[in-house]
Amino acid sequence: MDYSTKVIIFTAPSGSGKGSILARVLPLFEDIAFSVSATTRSPRKGEINNVHYHFITAEQFQNHVKNNDFLEWEEVYEGTFYGTLKSETYSLLNQGKHVLFEVDVKGALAIKSYFKDRALSIFIQPPSLEELKKRLIERGTENEKTLQQRLKKAETEILQAHLFDKVVVNYELDKACTEVEEILRNFLSQN
Repeated sequence: MDYSTKVIIFTAPSGSGKGSILARVLPLFEDIAFSVSATTRSPRKGEINNVHYHFITAEQFQNHVKNNDFLEWEEVYEGTFYGTLKSETYSLLNQGKHVLFEVDVKGALAIKSYFKDRALSIFIQPPSLEELKKRLIERGTENEKTLQQRLKKAETEILQAHLFDKVVVNYELDKACTEVEEILRNFLSQN
């Protein structure tokens, strides 16, 4: 394995803008590859299997768990599992790529623990829970039950922001993107 490659871990409460930030910043770095997570949830509009996620059945997911195939995995919401396949990660690292993970808080902490100093963990924080609620409603993907679940989970996740190497508050998307780009350039330039 190429030990000069590094790991970047992005996490945030759902709706904080991490996907929007990554969509703008990731293309600026040719040597960073996105780790595609596995999930048992259904694809959202526009999501493509094996590009945005590996959409698999609950049975397939449980088989991967039994075989210890995940770096991390979690039942994020009742009946909905997410996980990071070791095979996906090591394939990218072996190609000499830095690997970027977009995972929930628990998964991010597990990956950071696994890769230690080789990893940089970044927490994208919403300006407030009220703003987060507004963004989730505008996204149009939540019903009242899932909206409340995501807000409750966000409160807990925000309390853990201090456990991450860097915290970026996404008040305004352009500024957050500039800050993330600078953080990545600094991290990747270190030996």
